[in-house]
Amino acid sequence: MKTNHSIDISSQLKGMGTTGMNGFRTKRMFLAGAFAFAFTTACATGPRPTPVAMNAVERPAATVPAAAPKAAPAAKGDVDGQFAQALKAYEAGDLDAARKGFEAVVSQEPKALNARFNLGVIAEKQGRPADARAAYEQVLAIDPAHTPSVMNLGLMHRHAGQLDEALSLYTKALGTPGHEHDEPVLNALAATYRLAGKLDEAEATGRRVLARSKDNPEAYKTLALVAYDRGQYRLAELLVINARKVAQDDPAISNTLGMIYLKMDDRPRALAQFQKAVSLDDSFAPGHLNLGALALSYRDYAGAEKAFTKALSLEPDGLEGQLYLAYALDGQKGLDPKKGVAAGEVFEKVLARSADKPEAVCGAGWAYASDRAGFEKAIAFLDRCKELPVSTDQDKQLITAKVNGLQNMLKNPPPAPAPAATAEAEGEAKKDAAATGGAGSSVMNQLPQDTSAPEQEAPAEGAEAAPAEAPAAPAADQTSGNGQAAPAPAPAP
Repeated sequence: MKTNHSIDISSQLKGMGTTGMNGFRTKRMFLAGAFAFAFTTACATGPRPTPVAMNAVERPAATVPAAAPKAAPAAKGDVDGQFAQALKAYEAGDLDAARKGFEAVVSQEPKALNARFNLGVIAEKQGRPADARAAYEQVLAIDPAHTPSVMNLGLMHRHAGQLDEALSLYTKALGTPGHEHDEPVLNALAATYRLAGKLDEAEATGRRVLARSKDNPEAYKTLALVAYDRGQYRLAELLVINARKVAQDDPAISNTLGMIYLKMDDRPRALAQFQKAVSLDDSFAPGHLNLGALALSYRDYAGAEKAFTKALSLEPDGLEGQLYLAYALDGQKGLDPKKGVAAGEVFEKVLARSADKPEAVCGAGWAYASDRAGFEKAIAFLDRCKELPVSTDQDKQLITAKVNGLQNMLKNPPPAPAPAATAEAEGEAKKDAAATGGAGSSVMNQLPQDTSAPEQEAPAEGAEAAPAEAPAAPAADQTSGNGQAAPAPAPAP
């Protein structure tokens, strides 16, 4: 659970006085959706997985918290003063003191909803998801429509893949008298319907929001992704551009537009949009993931390594990011065998979290085979790969030949070091690397990158958008010396 994606305590300060613990303004606290794509790779000795969506990467709405109220030292029984002191401790980063302060408030005022909610936020930040869930549920037992708790608990359900629970939570909140038109919850409901594959319900809910708030960017983004899922890419483009009119600085909009342009087979403009997304917010991990995927598709392995490393620095738990960082490193092993060993180590990190992931088992085997230091591990992983149901007869033949070769090399002493390369040879190697998109290449930088270029003319509102066929993934026609095909990711929403 990524706690920085949840509603933050500091946003409560907007419009809250020292006596307003249960009445802060929740309409400013909706979550902005940031959608990333997942991708597939072709590997001669691994599976051909279908695209897996990596949606629902939410971030809090941008708010500017008001100054914390100046409170006198809290006297015994001074609930408002204790709340203010606890909030001050939270803002100073002292989560333990903040937790004790809010617990003291709750002990005196069991119905202090915001204090209970804040305990949930602190629990998320401290890596205690069960306690966070319990805190939000305690709030909702008192007020089923407490919007911040609904949003944070719903997001926890979504990250856990519990879509039915999230849908039930949102529906119950909207069924509370006076809350049937809560825009944050409606937008969350629409996005969750889409994740659950209920596109008609998602579209109806998104339009329900726009019927009362015609410029709501979250509703436009959800409707755009519904159109994307249906293959209506021109309509999706129109809807995203409408969202941009009212949320120009939202990186998720540029990211989604880039995904649409990929489906329209316009890679240069897709690249420009992904670059714009990270220029708007350098901490926007999906944008870096997408830039890495494009770099891989052009075999710019060094560029891909840089992009995936950045994405993982922002989202260290991203399993897909780790897997594709391994592919980026593996692509450079022809020039630097140590990169292959590094790739094998990253594949092993993937396996530590997903022990039977076939592409990681096979990938580790071929990666470690690039350097003598990894031969023994390579043999072990390749033997495992050979027994996987996804391995074809041709794969098994390649593996058998490779394992025999590695075993023979291990029986013999290592070869003498090669003589130092001349400056002329080194120059030729660098030239070849750039030509094939290997380490040090700048293939991505050779594409148009004008992020301020206007979008293509979109169809008039209300016009029917003709569905477009998704472009095929770039062919993995380049193989390494061991027969492993170069990874060729194909973005998907």
